[in-house]
Amino acid sequence: MTREERRSKLESFGRAPLVLAAALRAFPKKMWLYKPAPEKWSIHETILHLADSEASGYVRCRRFIAEPGSPVLQFDAARWAGSLGYFHQSTREALEIIRRLRKMTYQLLISLPDPVWAHTVEHPSDGMLRLEDWVDIQERHIPHHIEQMKRNYEGWLRVNPPRRPAGSSAKSTAGAMTRMISLSAGI
Repeated sequence: MTREERRSKLESFGRAPLVLAAALRAFPKKMWLYKPAPEKWSIHETILHLADSEASGYVRCRRFIAEPGSPVLQFDAARWAGSLGYFHQSTREALEIIRRLRKMTYQLLISLPDPVWAHTVEHPSDGMLRLEDWVDIQERHIPHHIEQMKRNYEGWLRVNPPRRPAGSSAKSTAGAMTRMISLSAGI
């Protein structure tokens, strides 16, 4: 990865909490608990997952830098979601965790000298992983979950279609009636 590509990737990585906050404003809070299927996550659960993932990422990133070659822990996201009571946790606080930890990690990453980008850690399922590869994965994580949230919203809309305001449907019905009357009367 060139310096230019890395800088672009890092900028995207750093902006992700703002992108997440903007995306969340598009989804009514009343649907944040909607689950498209029992095994799927709601928006609420996804936000809590992102906070846990960000906390894990915060530690992993520092492991790459301070202890290259060492093993990192992997967490079972589904198990964490099921065991940690995501339903009862605050999304507001989770979003603050995401924002603060991502900012600290971003600030650390942009200050690194080139040789550190080749540092590796031993990941349980991915094997030896370079810092540069890890940033690439992390840069896509929040956008991936935003797409998941959009699919949840679309599913919720299918189950809960928006209602037309009473005045607008009455007006369109009255307009249709006026047109029908005019046509039948030859006006």
